[in-house]
Amino acid sequence: MQKVTRRQLFDKLFLRAQAAERSEKKPKPRWAMVIDLKKCIGCDTCTVSCKAENRTPPGVTYNVVLTEEKGETPHVTLVHIPRPCMQCDRPPCAQVCPVKATYKLKNGITAIDYERCIGCRYCITACPYGARYFDFGESYVTEMLGYEEIQAPEYGVQRGKRQGQKAPQGTARKCHFCFHRLQRDEEPACVETCLGDARYFGDLNDPNSIVSKLAKSPRAFHLKEEMGTHPRVIYLK
Repeated sequence: MQKVTRRQLFDKLFLRAQAAERSEKKPKPRWAMVIDLKKCIGCDTCTVSCKAENRTPPGVTYNVVLTEEKGETPHVTLVHIPRPCMQCDRPPCAQVCPVKATYKLKNGITAIDYERCIGCRYCITACPYGARYFDFGESYVTEMLGYEEIQAPEYGVQRGKRQGQKAPQGTARKCHFCFHRLQRDEEPACVETCLGDARYFGDLNDPNSIVSKLAKSPRAFHLKEEMGTHPRVIYLK
């Protein structure tokens, strides 16, 4: 076995310390999503894949695609506008929550503490994007065999059956950029499955990321910018 000299050991420890220092100085990610409206074909794949990934119950859909008709007959075009939660940096939903169940994570995602939420629905009323839903405890169990056997690990917590205490019933729910997938270094389900490659996801703190570059595009805009919510979902017109 090759003998390690004191100098080699010192160099190894020094390099390890440098790596740890760089890791500590690295800023937290600022997750954001960019949606190119010219690429969206209105296929609703994002809606279906999100529902399958997060096992959302009836009446709860984290991703919807709104369709707007522009022009006059016969020159009519359709514009499809996907609408997840905007993950606002100044979320009105968090400001009105009386028990602080809605809050911002360090990575920029607006989260809901299901155990703390009292189901008052103030946040649903306050959201200017209509991106929040209330879980009335309904289920697809009569339509889908084994539906209640598996629940998605939302916010990194493995949720039990709908009848269990950990299942979010009687609470507000919304898109969370598939937080549990981010923990596995995976993209949100809607981004991964988009047929038109209309969605991009990444770190705004990384100047070389695709979302950072697209966010600076002259085509970039936010929904309801005048409200000052500073959304993390950016659209390209």
